[in-house]
Amino acid sequence: MGPAGPPVFEGHHHTIFDLLASRGLIEPGALQAALVEHQKTGRAFTDVLIGLGVIDQRGLLCAAAEHLGCDYADKLPETLPAKMIRLVEAGIARSYGVVPVAVDNFMLTLLVADPFNPHLAGDLTFALGREVRLAVADPDRVLSFIRQYYGEGKVSPDANGASLQLPDTLVEAGGADGLTEADIEKMAGQTPIIRLVNLVLAQAIRDQASDIHFEPFAREFKIRYRIDGALCEMSPPSRALALPIISRLKVLANLNIAERRLPQDGRIKINLSGRAVDLRVSTLPTQFGESVVLRVLDQSSGQLELGQIGLPAAIQSGVEEIIRRPNGIFIVTGPTGSGKTTTLYSCLKRLNTIDAKLLSVEDPVEYEIDGVMQVPVNPAAGLTFARALRTFLRQDPDIVMVGEIRDFETAQIAIQASLTGHLVLSTLHTNDAVGAVTRLVDMGIEPFLLASTLEGVLAQRLLRRICPLCKISFEPDEVLVGQLGLHPAVLKGRTFHLGQGCAACHRTGYKGRMGIFEFLRLSEPLREMVLQGDSLVALRQQALAEGMSPLRAAGLQALFDGQTTVEEVLKYT
Repeated sequence: MGPAGPPVFEGHHHTIFDLLASRGLIEPGALQAALVEHQKTGRAFTDVLIGLGVIDQRGLLCAAAEHLGCDYADKLPETLPAKMIRLVEAGIARSYGVVPVAVDNFMLTLLVADPFNPHLAGDLTFALGREVRLAVADPDRVLSFIRQYYGEGKVSPDANGASLQLPDTLVEAGGADGLTEADIEKMAGQTPIIRLVNLVLAQAIRDQASDIHFEPFAREFKIRYRIDGALCEMSPPSRALALPIISRLKVLANLNIAERRLPQDGRIKINLSGRAVDLRVSTLPTQFGESVVLRVLDQSSGQLELGQIGLPAAIQSGVEEIIRRPNGIFIVTGPTGSGKTTTLYSCLKRLNTIDAKLLSVEDPVEYEIDGVMQVPVNPAAGLTFARALRTFLRQDPDIVMVGEIRDFETAQIAIQASLTGHLVLSTLHTNDAVGAVTRLVDMGIEPFLLASTLEGVLAQRLLRRICPLCKISFEPDEVLVGQLGLHPAVLKGRTFHLGQGCAACHRTGYKGRMGIFEFLRLSEPLREMVLQGDSLVALRQQALAEGMSPLRAAGLQALFDGQTTVEEVLKYT
C-alpha cells in the first residue's frame, strides 16, 4: 500500500494487536516492537506492521475477515454495474464506507472499508431494508469505488431512522405519552418498520432461534435471540424505534396496540421459504415500555418421528413398549425448554393410526398434528387441564395427552383415566425420572394408585453440540476431572473437545443441540417400594441397581464421544 493512501483499519490498533496475538500470526516480540513504534511515532499501527514487513496487507485483511466472521474479497472487479450501485444511496455509501458488489435474492453483499464497527450490519440492514453480508476488502479500493460512483459529498444520514417519520412527542420524550392510537398505528405501518420487523423475524428463524426478545431500556432498545438455549444480542436499533417496532408486532398478533398497561398474548403465523412457522407472542409492561417475547414454533420440529429425537436404542425400545400398552401413564420430565413436548408429539405421531382416537389438552397447542383432536386450555373461560381431561373421558378416546400435570386434580383425573382403560401421556417438572414418582405422591396421589398405573418416566435434557467447523481437542486437567467427580484413571487416554468460535456458530463454539435421557421403567420391586412409601434415595438406588443409566452417565458419554463440552455436562446434569 502506497504511503499516500489511508492506513488499513485506522483507529483499531488495539483490536488488530489482540487478534494478531491471539491467532499467533506474528511472533510476539515483533508484534510488541511494532506497537512500541506506533506509540512512539504516532504512525498507524497497521502501517507500522506492513512497513516492518512482519505481515503483508493481504494477510492482515484475511485475519480481520476471519476474526469478524466476514468474507474476504481478494479479487475485485474493475467496474460495478449501475443497477448494483443504485441499490445503495450515495449518502449511506459515503457515511458507512460501503459499496455493493453482489445481490442474491434478498441478501446484499457490501464491501466495507471499516468492518470493526459493531453496529454496522444492523444499521445497514435497517437503512437498506434488506439483509446484508459484509465483505472485508482493501480499504483503498473500497474508498476509491465510493469516490468513483458516489462522489465526494459529506452527506451523513441517520441510517437508523432513514425515511422514517416519528411524531415529535416520541422523539423528544422517548415515550408514547400524548400519542393517539392512530399515531401509533401509523408508525407501525411505515415501510421501514415493516421491513425491519420482517428482517428480524426472518433472520431469527433462519438462525433457528427458539425465542426472540424485544427489550426496551432507559437509553437503548435490545433485540436478542435464544439460539441453542443461549441468548445472543443483535445490533440494536435506535431507542426511538421501540414503540413502532413493538406496535408492529402487536398488529401482526392482532393485539390491542392502545393497551400498554396490561400483559397480552397472541400468535403470528408466517411462511418462510415454504416452512410454516408460528410465533407465540407475549407482551409485558415494564418501566420503560412493553417488553415482547416471541416463541418460535417451527411446525417442522413437531413432525419428528420417535426414532429421530436421539433416544438410545434400549430407551427407545422401552418407550415404544410402554406407549403400545392399552392403558397406563407415561411421563416425560425435565425443565422448561428440554424438549418434553417434542418427545410427546413424536409418541403421538407413532400412535396416530386410523383405528385410534387421540385427544390432547395443551397450554398452548404448539404444533398441529393431523388426526389428533388438540384442545388449548383457556383458564379465563374456565377450561383448565382438569376440566378438559374430565370431558375427554366422555369423548371415547384411546389415548390422551395432557400438556402438563400441574396440580392434584389433574393428576387424579389422569390416574382415573388410566384405570378406566386409557393410555395417558403427560409431562412434569422434576430434576430426574425418579423425582416424578415422589412429586406425584407429594401432590396427594395415593401410592397404591400410582404403583398400579405409572408405567414409565423419561427424564431428558438438551445439551449444546460443539460446532464441527471450529472444534478442537485438548487434554483435561485435574480441575476439570475434579469438577466431573471422576477418578483420573477413568480419563486416562481420553481427549476432550471444545469449539473455538467461528462465524457459523456466532462465535459461541456451539451449533445445534442433542438430547440426553434417563429412563425409569416401573418394575415389580419398584412398584412395591412406591406402595410402601420408600424415599426418593431408596427408589433411585433400586432403579440404578436394575440398570437405569442416569443423566450424568449419558452426559459423560456425549462428552467422551466429542459431541459436547464439560461446561454443558456440568450445567445440565
